[in-house]
Amino acid sequence: MTIHSSHPFADAEPDPARRFRGRTGGAVTLWAAGDGATRAGLTVTSLMVALGPDPAVLALLDPDSDLTEELRDSGRGVVQLLSWGHRQLAEAFAGTAPAPGGPFRQAAFEQTEWGPRLASADTWAGVTLVDERDVGWSVEVTCRIDRVEVGDDEAPLLHRRGRFQRG
Repeated sequence: MTIHSSHPFADAEPDPARRFRGRTGGAVTLWAAGDGATRAGLTVTSLMVALGPDPAVLALLDPDSDLTEELRDSGRGVVQLLSWGHRQLAEAFAGTAPAPGGPFRQAAFEQTEWGPRLASADTWAGVTLVDERDVGWSVEVTCRIDRVEVGDDEAPLLHRRGRFQRG
């Protein structure tokens, strides 16, 4: 993990696709998988939920992330919606803010059969990996939704144009 002293894309020519993606905005989620020493997590905003008889969540993950590796190894994970109060945690799991002792030490987590669940997350889903493919610089994963807990989500954390916003 590298913490930049300045914005990593400040001097680069703006990528039009990156700028377009930044304007679509979306809910900020924390994906987590594993148990004990193998726990891994990643802040993810590029995702969608597909409804139907077998509901699924599709997401774009960093192919080099520990989370992607652990999701592949364990086959299961937890997708949790973050709230405004989780901004620093989102930065820690994104690798853009310091996390002394690691990001899992920044908040309380409960182990589920799908992986670590943020104790203060009102809405979360337990998922099973069913497919993946390379898309651009990402890995698109398709995960079957096995369990869902829906809470109040009074102050959802959103991300738009490179900044967190309160929903």
